[in-house]
Amino acid sequence: MLVQPGVGLIVWMTVAFLVVWFLLGKFAWKPILKSLKERESSIEDALNSAKKAKEEVAALKNDNEKLLQEARNERDAMLKEARETKERIVAEAKAAATEEGNAIVAKARESIQNEKNAAITELKNHVATLSIEIAEKILKAELDNEEKQKQLVSTLLEDIKLN
Repeated sequence: MLVQPGVGLIVWMTVAFLVVWFLLGKFAWKPILKSLKERESSIEDALNSAKKAKEEVAALKNDNEKLLQEARNERDAMLKEARETKERIVAEAKAAATEEGNAIVAKARESIQNEKNAAITELKNHVATLSIEIAEKILKAELDNEEKQKQLVSTLLEDIKLN
């Protein structure tokens, strides 16, 4: 057997339901809906803040990448400049050393040539002195008589005329 409610019970339940509905609508729904809207707006604000923070992080990451690339480029430029400076200094040092070496060699050659000329001059003077002494001794021995003196003078005069 089925239980069937009475009509009075249904009426009173309907009235009680309508009163609860009215009271809930009057006092409870507005604060609940208000708190739900506040909750929804705070969640939306949090999502917007998170999105904004994510965009800022991405922008910062891009800025960091740009700064890193600029730093790398600057480092490469500095290294290149340092290499070029080193190569220039080495080249200048080599050129200066070569030039100085050439100057030393030229000075040594000039000194050797001067010493050679001095030695040749000294040798010539010595040979001339010896030649004069030998000639003097020969002439003393040869020119003891007058006939030989005249013959020598005439021979010398002929030699002079030929030169």
